[in-house]
Amino acid sequence: MSTAPAPARTTPGATPGATPVPVARVYRFEVVKLVSQWRIRLMVLACCTLPGLFVAAVAQQGTLPSDTLFGRWMHATGWAGPLVVLGFAGSWALPLLTSVVAGDVFAAEDRLGTWRHLLVAIRSPRRIFAAKALASATVLVLLVAALVASATAGGLAAVGDGPLVGVDGHRLAPSDAAGGVLLAWTCALAPTFALAAIGLLGSVLLGRSPMGLLVPALTAVAMQLAQLLPLPVALRLALPGYAFVAWDRLFADPAHLDELLIPVAVSLVWAVVATAVAYRLFLRRDFTNGSEDGGERRALSAGVLPLAGLLALTFGAVAVATPSTGSGITQAKVQQEVSTVFAHLYRLQTEQLHRPVVTEERLRVTSACDRGDGHVGPKGPGNDWRCVVTWHLPGVAAPGTAVYQLDVAPDGRLTADGDGPKEVNGYFLVRTPHGDAPNPLWQFDGQLALLSPSPR
Repeated sequence: MSTAPAPARTTPGATPGATPVPVARVYRFEVVKLVSQWRIRLMVLACCTLPGLFVAAVAQQGTLPSDTLFGRWMHATGWAGPLVVLGFAGSWALPLLTSVVAGDVFAAEDRLGTWRHLLVAIRSPRRIFAAKALASATVLVLLVAALVASATAGGLAAVGDGPLVGVDGHRLAPSDAAGGVLLAWTCALAPTFALAAIGLLGSVLLGRSPMGLLVPALTAVAMQLAQLLPLPVALRLALPGYAFVAWDRLFADPAHLDELLIPVAVSLVWAVVATAVAYRLFLRRDFTNGSEDGGERRALSAGVLPLAGLLALTFGAVAVATPSTGSGITQAKVQQEVSTVFAHLYRLQTEQLHRPVVTEERLRVTSACDRGDGHVGPKGPGNDWRCVVTWHLPGVAAPGTAVYQLDVAPDGRLTADGDGPKEVNGYFLVRTPHGDAPNPLWQFDGQLALLSPSPR
């Protein structure tokens, strides 16, 4: 008795017995197809020119974007420019780039009705998906590289290669600043890939609908709004968008690497999971049905629910791994950060005025901070913090004092605005032997270590 062989399984749209086209060839084809689009070429041109022109133009202005991190230092060093651009790019430019590049990569084939031709030519849906995903990632990396190269060139050409003042007031040598800029932009690739993977998922789920273009941008906006809320630290770090703002931890001494590496790892996990879900849904599609167009129920069950479950899992994992589930903002941390930044910047002001050199240790800076004139508990974010800073100069019996009004953001960034005395922090300029210069103590930024225990 003979047993008939089982029929061979064939991929939809593929010719039985045909050899699939190698992924490398399909990848090159998809890259060329993406770059040939007018909107991609326009974005390449914009990324290569606009950041450099913006940084060079702002550096020549009398008014700087002091409300932006590192914006107040754009007159001092060219390395501040690419960091200002990174702050803007993380909020708007990079989500827009991922929407245009990855949010339409599958939906375009649905609108043009070219799936059957593509499957006949390549003979493997798996290789089609891999090539499209890799091509999207490649184009995004090239666009990010153009952004950082343009911004850096514009800053160095307009201002020069000077030292950079970090978020805690200490100065970084030009070589250290260059390494920090490169590493900060590299870390920003992780949330960019996460948004790109969500864009791939939206493009697969929504079919020929152009709504797939909006999925990465809307996701980024939702994560930005969430970061404005007083969330627990563990939940804040579990959102992939937090890596867009956590890069400033690289410019503290010591660097708060745990608050950067955790959101970067979370972003990469989101990128892998969202891509895997999109891959699975793509292989289950019926390419013989030209009306295949996604659906709200399928989008909810197959797209939104897995990502919601991933958010719950990452939140639980971060909560277990980190010591803090509150806001991470305490009175002791605010006082320590204000004292540290003030000591570094006071030394910088001393050098500007050509006064005798004094070290941070000899200044013995302390701060006394409260909220709402003592009517509000001294913890958590708010714009009603007030600090009185005290320091001691060698050989001077009376200590010096200065007052600051503070705005502490939910992500731990603080902005201090000097409130007197005038000769210390009450005016934005100081009179030096070489003319007026920006007063480093007038306004300054700081970054609280949300995960570290409160100092005693």
